[in-house]
Amino acid sequence: MPNIREIAKLAGVSVTTVSRVLNDHPYVAAEKRVRVQEVIKELDYIPNRSATNLARGKTETVGVILPYNDHPWFDKVTSGVLEAAFKQKYSVTLFPTNYDPETEEKYLMMLKTKQVDGLIIVSRANPLEIIEPYTAYGSIVVSEYTEREGLSCAYLDREEAYRAGFQYLYDQGYRRVAFTAGRDAGISPSTSAKIKAYRAVFGEEPRDNLLLDCYSVRDGYDAADYFFAETSFRPDAIYATGDETGAGIIQYAADHGLRVPQDVAVLGQENLPIGVVLGLSTLDQHLKELGRTAFQIFKSGKVQKKRIDHSLIIRTTV
Repeated sequence: MPNIREIAKLAGVSVTTVSRVLNDHPYVAAEKRVRVQEVIKELDYIPNRSATNLARGKTETVGVILPYNDHPWFDKVTSGVLEAAFKQKYSVTLFPTNYDPETEEKYLMMLKTKQVDGLIIVSRANPLEIIEPYTAYGSIVVSEYTEREGLSCAYLDREEAYRAGFQYLYDQGYRRVAFTAGRDAGISPSTSAKIKAYRAVFGEEPRDNLLLDCYSVRDGYDAADYFFAETSFRPDAIYATGDETGAGIIQYAADHGLRVPQDVAVLGQENLPIGVVLGLSTLDQHLKELGRTAFQIFKSGKVQKKRIDHSLIIRTTV
């Protein structure tokens, strides 16, 4: 395989000049650049990308840490990152963790070893005090608000957004409101915020009206069965984790002779296509905008904290 010394000899230039051409260095005479490029093409030379990245000090790649990539919430955020990165000619590498702290730390080490230029953390497995020291090696943007000086964030005020959803249900006259969430509040800022929002609107702690680990259409169906068949709560409205979960609740209602919204109202989240088809009222947290903003913050190289606003979309299920 040819090396840069052979290229330099054939092009009649120094090894340094070849290196500069390979690294897109601006200070190379035009005629020399053309000669080197012609020799590279003739020899079908493929540079060692790792060495090139090390020499340039950047990879033009950003890593996105997320628990899994088959969930609509994370998919929307990632789509926003990809859209913004493409415009800036950056590559995006997805780093799924399944919420395993050791796996996440392995990806953090990839920033330290210069395999990526920065990281966007959509949902984390480690506490922020473990993550923050890695900002010494590149930009890290988290998708939650933090006052930590080294960490940037593109964030939603989740408690305020959830409160808007609960308040809307309350204002429409619903008092027996059940809701679903993802992970336990002890490890999930999102679930913790949703419980606080419920408490702020209804003035009580959730009991039989809260079910965790709900993400999919099937989970929504099973959640509705739990609320209506296994508890005495019997809700008049259900605030779902997402639109897919909401779709499962609507399907359960149809299968069991319950009218939506007359017998049970359903409020979703994420504003997905399935919600549009079903006429599902939903809380849009503008997740693609969150992803785009996270990338823009990363690209700026500055520590910034930017909030993304939410909006309620009212259709027919409330």
